[in-house]
Amino acid sequence: MRVLVVYYSLYGHVYQLAKAAGEGANDIPGVEADLRRVPETLPGDMLERMGALEAQSNMQHIPICDVDELAEADAILFGTPTRFGNMCGQMRQFLDATGGLWKGKALVGKVGSVFTSSANQHGGQESTILSFHLTLLHHGMIVVGLPYVFKGQTKTDSVVGCSPYGASTIAGPDGSRWPTEDELAGARFQGQWVADIARKLQGE
Repeated sequence: MRVLVVYYSLYGHVYQLAKAAGEGANDIPGVEADLRRVPETLPGDMLERMGALEAQSNMQHIPICDVDELAEADAILFGTPTRFGNMCGQMRQFLDATGGLWKGKALVGKVGSVFTSSANQHGGQESTILSFHLTLLHHGMIVVGLPYVFKGQTKTDSVVGCSPYGASTIAGPDGSRWPTEDELAGARFQGQWVADIARKLQGE
């Protein structure tokens, strides 16, 4: 069974969650998880001015996703940074190219799930994931979140991302905060959960 982890990451925070989600999916027997990036839409000179070239270089080994790969997967986890409480433009452009899959009902019945990153605790993590779900529902996907069985999201003694809608991290205003072990554990759990549900739906 194949699980795709499809993400966009400018500085690498979402990439760290994507790797953890893939690791979690691979923990389920019989599952093979693959990471894919969505195409970059920003020109190189802008990425340089934003200080993102090094992070982008570190992700060059991850293949660019072709929309047809989505139809070949049994489950898909999508990762996106927040942009004003919504998904980033790169992910939106990628999803807007899936009209042919929608017309062919290619994603109907597949498991879909979302994780995200924002600059601060109240930067739109939940609205980003929930609004992303609309696209998955239009494709007829079975939406899966991060249940409270994962106890790491209920901590109150430290700053921590994650919610019942999906795993998340907080990058900080200058991007210097990286996913904590609790947040990475949330992404791993989400990957496991998605893969396990997809396997059960196939009757395995």
